[in-house]
Amino acid sequence: ESWRRVSGSPVQHGLILFTRLFDLDPDLLPLFQYNCKQFASPQECLSAPEFLDHIRKVMLVIDAAVSHLENLSCLEEYLCNLGKKHQAVGVKAESFSTVGESLLYMLEKCLGTAFSPEVQEAWSKLYSAVVKAMRRGWETLPEGD
Repeated sequence: ESWRRVSGSPVQHGLILFTRLFDLDPDLLPLFQYNCKQFASPQECLSAPEFLDHIRKVMLVIDAAVSHLENLSCLEEYLCNLGKKHQAVGVKAESFSTVGESLLYMLEKCLGTAFSPEVQEAWSKLYSAVVKAMRRGWETLPEGD
């Protein structure tokens, strides 16, 4: 139910998530490059069409996780591969905790009083399950790759 209130405007809400992410960890900005172009500021990144596509993809992954809540294992291979892709571009596994904080921040901003402790707990559990599957992508790569 909480996702239904957010998923209607994925880019708008995704911008809240990523704005918060860059506020919490500005060092993540250089990971986002398109055509070898580095962004000078989070604002420049957040307005780039390629980055808006990335936001759409992130929101689709969240949507898939919510849609398959009862059977997340069917997304296991996809999430594992997504983890490998993130590792390949230089994302550190530790950054996912900051992404999780940013996700909860976005949900709280969008849901207001509907963001109860129970809703926060449910989202934390779902996010942990997604990250656990993505981290398996890290573990399947040989050291040094």
